[in-house]
Amino acid sequence: MLKKLLIMTITALTIVSVVGCSSQSKTSQSTVKKPDKIVIAYLPDEATEKTAEYRQGLQKDMEKALGVKVQEYLCSDYNAAIEGMKAGKVDIADFGPLSYVQAHKRAKAVPLVVPALDSDKSKAGYYSYIITQANNNSINSINDLKGKTFAFVDPDSTSGNLVPSKAIIDANSGENLTIDDLHANGKFFKSVTYSGSHQNGLLSVAKGDIDAAPCASDTFSIETTNGQVDKNKVKIVYTSPIIPGSPVAIRGDLDPNFIKQVKNFYLKYNNDSYFKNFVGEKDGQKMRYVSAEDSDYKYISDLATKFGLN
Repeated sequence: MLKKLLIMTITALTIVSVVGCSSQSKTSQSTVKKPDKIVIAYLPDEATEKTAEYRQGLQKDMEKALGVKVQEYLCSDYNAAIEGMKAGKVDIADFGPLSYVQAHKRAKAVPLVVPALDSDKSKAGYYSYIITQANNNSINSINDLKGKTFAFVDPDSTSGNLVPSKAIIDANSGENLTIDDLHANGKFFKSVTYSGSHQNGLLSVAKGDIDAAPCASDTFSIETTNGQVDKNKVKIVYTSPIIPGSPVAIRGDLDPNFIKQVKNFYLKYNNDSYFKNFVGEKDGQKMRYVSAEDSDYKYISDLATKFGLN
């Protein structure tokens, strides 16, 4: 009798345990608070007609995977993406390293992923070029820029402002230049402006409208490979050290479990056309997303602090 009672008690406890686990599992699944929709912001270099097909392809795949509507927001500049996220109107953005650092500080952005060659994070990075016309014999290195016309990309651009500014200041250490000097007509450059995008700066150089400009290496590769710019009309006179890759970041105030789902989507995304035509994968390469961490951008954050850009 006691043995039978003991068996019944153990059985009851087992059922309660199983039911409890099942209930907890259902509760865990239901605790993911998904927004009604998510908005992905694209910066000027990405918000082009020729990349629209691939952006929209990712959005459809994301809607299917996450079960939420996905919309895009084409930004006029880096600051618009940051302010949009701060106001809760933008949920995800493909930031540059500097604009990510600023978004982390101002809009509580957190990094999700970064594109990397062969899914190897040590290969997740790009370069800042300074370019001029191929037949411009007066500019052959970064030391030949004084007195020329120049177009930075955007105040919040890493490879289009922060990194080339540091390089020019370092190359002209005897001039005691400040970053403000580089952005004032007649101080160092004959005239200086912002092009608004890496493509605009590259095209302006190729057409001879300005003497020189910085350009992100991935943009340079895409534009010259696709024939948008004749690579024989421009030359690279400076290449920076490698810059940490540009991260996809998300609003940090969204549900943590939903953020994990979004990150997992990017990490598993395997669309060849997207990586070739949007991210900048070259023939013979394979780029995919790998995990990004805030600590990856400490060098950029320190540099931004030094120049008062964060």
